[in-house]
Amino acid sequence: MQICNAVAVAKIMNATLILPLLKQDQIWKDQTKFEDIFDVDHFIDYLKDDVRIVRDIPEWFTDKSELLTSIRRTVKNIPKYAPAQFYIDNVLPRIKEKKIMALKPFVDRLGYDNVPPEINRLRCRVNYHALKFLPEIEQMADQLASRMRNRTGSSNPYMALHLRFEKGMVGLSFCDFVGTREEKAQMAEYRKKEWPRRYKNGSHLWQLALQKRKEGRCPLEPGEVAVILRAMGYPKETQIYVASGKVYGGQNRMAPLRNMFPNLVTKEELATKEELDGFRKHVTSLAALDFLVCLKSDVFVMTHGGNFAKLIIGARRYMGHRLKSIKPDKGLMSKSFGDPYMGWATFVEDVVVTHQTRTGLPEETFPNYDLWENPLTPCMCKA
Repeated sequence: MQICNAVAVAKIMNATLILPLLKQDQIWKDQTKFEDIFDVDHFIDYLKDDVRIVRDIPEWFTDKSELLTSIRRTVKNIPKYAPAQFYIDNVLPRIKEKKIMALKPFVDRLGYDNVPPEINRLRCRVNYHALKFLPEIEQMADQLASRMRNRTGSSNPYMALHLRFEKGMVGLSFCDFVGTREEKAQMAEYRKKEWPRRYKNGSHLWQLALQKRKEGRCPLEPGEVAVILRAMGYPKETQIYVASGKVYGGQNRMAPLRNMFPNLVTKEELATKEELDGFRKHVTSLAALDFLVCLKSDVFVMTHGGNFAKLIIGARRYMGHRLKSIKPDKGLMSKSFGDPYMGWATFVEDVVVTHQTRTGLPEETFPNYDLWENPLTPCMCKA
């Protein structure tokens, strides 16, 4: 998404774009370069009529480290959802003065409904056409998807489940989950170490966790996912591809989901160690495999927010919204899970009715809506 915005901003200012640097992920601690996962030649060639893109900082600029570290070479304090005119008035003059500038941070620093329509269309072309994974990633993902479809000996549909329940995600969420006293103490220490400013003395966290769960801002646990899928009518035989890092709590945490849906597999179970070894250098390469296998699935289920699920749902809508993408209503589910008097029949009815409109169909847009999850107007409409 930041790459799409970088191209768009370069177009707005009629500036040359140096191949974007990918931000180090806070949870995975992975530093991947653009060329490690994307086809650079295709990216530059596809956008050649829109923006001039160069692979590296020009040779005449001798101090490359200064570009990334010097305040004099960095444009900061860009407001969220800034209009196109902001870049023309405030950023372009500095680029003309300094010749080369870095823009950071860049998350959500370009608006959607306050930029020209052609800029949003350009962002869509970048996202769905210019950004193409390396051939080896595409080929391996095709093999994994093919193996999923032939696990029963004949062609079968499969579900892809994006399970966001790694230790880092659980910690960052600051939500409370079922666990032993020892597990909760260890998680408290982990949060205190990783996010001391949010943790403070810990006394406010219990109330915060309750509030976040009521608002549907907590990752679904594997057991909760299992119950929701069964309530939706998915049978025990459903073939499920699990896209996830190492699940917090290990096999014990996964047991309820695996017991209800024993045909769970990951890329590590579909491919040999040798096949995946070439992708292990970068966590992002492994995530790219998961992304493509999820994209090709008959049903995609997200369990928490984040760019991964958002981009998959958006891409499936862009491709014609023929494939179901389920986005659980975690707020309503938290109320249902917490109701000791609710019977199974009532729970099933709540789940089915609630999710009739949460299956990946295009949604009506609104100010500063999410272009990436719902690309309807700027990407799919000709008017």
